[in-house]
Amino acid sequence: MIDLHLHTTASDGTLTPSELVFRARAAGLSIISITDHDTTAGSDAARDAARDASLQLVPGIEITAVHEGRDVHVLGYFIDTASGSLQAVLDRQREDRVRRVAEMSDRLSALGCPIEVAPVLAAAGRGRSVGRPQIAAALVDAGHVLTPGEAFERFLGFDGAAYVPRRGTSPADVVAIIHAAGGIASLAHPGVSPRDQLIAPLAAAGLDAIEAGHSDHDAVTEARYRALAADLGLLVTAGSDYHGGTGHGADRLGAVSLSAEDFEELVRAAGHRPASA
Repeated sequence: MIDLHLHTTASDGTLTPSELVFRARAAGLSIISITDHDTTAGSDAARDAARDASLQLVPGIEITAVHEGRDVHVLGYFIDTASGSLQAVLDRQREDRVRRVAEMSDRLSALGCPIEVAPVLAAAGRGRSVGRPQIAAALVDAGHVLTPGEAFERFLGFDGAAYVPRRGTSPADVVAIIHAAGGIASLAHPGVSPRDQLIAPLAAAGLDAIEAGHSDHDAVTEARYRALAADLGLLVTAGSDYHGGTGHGADRLGAVSLSAEDFEELVRAAGHRPASA
């Protein structure tokens, strides 16, 4: 099985990179990609464990772009994680995450729902990519909400009282950044927050693939995005978006798997993408 969308404690997952590799192997996976938000730390940290487990690890990332004030997630695969240009962009992305966490904490305090934000900011200082999931957990810990889902519904969603928009790079620029790092770019889970009007312009800007298979896509949705990919000459990717059984994404590794044939198409495409620093 091939799962190309996984998260670790380097961003908003609950498993360390080595723990994730161990569980992936136990679940019968043979090829994985760790795609933490705006950081390659998880992917880099998993290399030795993946080698020891005889798992193929595709260097990956999930970069958050911004279009009209809304998040657009772009997956990067086969990237050179040491690319200087990529790491410079990711440094700026993580700095904005810290700014956003602090502003949302201030808004929550003004709403009478203060949280312990210091541990979240301390985690960012240790290189973790932080954001709304950590704030949602802090709201639960403080007793203001019962679940992370309630936190997003009341406070942290796009229309929530404590929502703070991200400042970031455009989707087309993120595609170019991934290409500059030698990778191929796939639009993540388009069925989750439909932005279908962006797909054709992104394809014209160099987008390589669409994540047709995802834990939140039913069979009809997957078929629709596979058809759209074929119409636009794009490849397809798939992954569980596993975060460690947190209720976000799939509840098990390999819940969504990419076919070997689709993976080989990605490998061939990546072989023609030169890396640059």
